[in-house]
Amino acid sequence: MHLNPYGADAVLLAVNLATRPATTPDELAERCEESGVESRLVRERQVTEADLAAVRTALGEWLQVVDAPDEQTRVDLVNAMLAKYTEHPRLTNHAGDGWHMHYRPDDVPVGRLVATLISTGTALHLAGRGITRLGRCATDGCANVYADLSRTGRQRYCSPACANRDAVRRHRARAS
Repeated sequence: MHLNPYGADAVLLAVNLATRPATTPDELAERCEESGVESRLVRERQVTEADLAAVRTALGEWLQVVDAPDEQTRVDLVNAMLAKYTEHPRLTNHAGDGWHMHYRPDDVPVGRLVATLISTGTALHLAGRGITRLGRCATDGCANVYADLSRTGRQRYCSPACANRDAVRRHRARAS
């Protein structure tokens, strides 16, 4: 048995789509394929405007999780997403490549598939790495989100570029 990429890959897909929202069904399909998360299933299906709208809705809910003011609110919001987008876990070998867990039926539209991946991946990420491991970039003027996958759990920036920019700003402020 192998595990589905419901953890880090799914959370990184959410970060990717929240930072640079897909604007067309084709772009959503490409971004899902680039992420590697359930890409075979996305290729097999026609991604529609309804799927794009469903992903936008799920990302709006996910951003509320990111911006939650405290742990209990974050947990409540993730649990609401899990209740809305997932079903009981089950073993499946739908592709013939090994048994693995699914948290949804096999035949859901792409929008629901992405929402399930994001909600389940986020729950596993927060439970496994720490409830505080989602956030907004600490650089002034940058509102991008990040999922903290660092070993230490101290990520504060969305990218190395923002971390460097903020370090230069702090250095210049001390020098003046």
